[in-house]
Amino acid sequence: MSLYAWLMLVSFIGPFALSFDKKVAFYKWFKPLFIGILVNMILFILWDGWFTRAGIWSFNNDYVWRFRLNDLPIEEWSFFIVVPFASVFIYACLKAYFSDNFFKPLVTYINYFFIVILALACVFFYNKTYTLVNCSLAIILLALHQFYLKKEYMGYFWFAYLVHLIPFLLVNGVLTGAVTPEPVVFYNTNEIIGLRIVSIPIEDTVYALTCLLIPITVLEYFLAKKIPIELN
Repeated sequence: MSLYAWLMLVSFIGPFALSFDKKVAFYKWFKPLFIGILVNMILFILWDGWFTRAGIWSFNNDYVWRFRLNDLPIEEWSFFIVVPFASVFIYACLKAYFSDNFFKPLVTYINYFFIVILALACVFFYNKTYTLVNCSLAIILLALHQFYLKKEYMGYFWFAYLVHLIPFLLVNGVLTGAVTPEPVVFYNTNEIIGLRIVSIPIEDTVYALTCLLIPITVLEYFLAKKIPIELN
């Protein structure tokens, strides 16, 4: 298998195996979760293909299979299943084992902070396509939650976002060349700010926010409505 495929397999095995823990019972969320993942996947596969064709990023054939769908290696498709699945698993664990009392009173402040920072990034780096599109989508999602949805789960979301950045950055570090002679994914330096966490473009932390919030939003919609798509 390719390096990218191994990375996705290893990232999936642990959360899936632990999904049947009695207290977390993550398996009960599988059906609504995968609807959320599908929504997320449709958006990002379209985005990803567009960015690949536009030369905003590209894939190293030494580390991926050469078969392409929508100009993307099949491993990239799997990314949008595995990473949201593993990330929402962290969210489920935090809901099962911890209180959100620390983050809950801070949700409005955190939302506004990120909206303002991301808006400034859009203004100052409007000519960087990845930065602009990435930050704009995150602003829309956060504004939707702050001014319209106003959901209780946002305290847990921010808790999970901070925790999930650790494994997310580890995975992204491998993809961006932190441990390999060349990266799996090449970023066009003209389309990003250039600030990096080791090898990872800072924009990827915003990308991670969106990839986590979309499936959580869809998942929580079904759970709140008690629509009979949830396993009992």
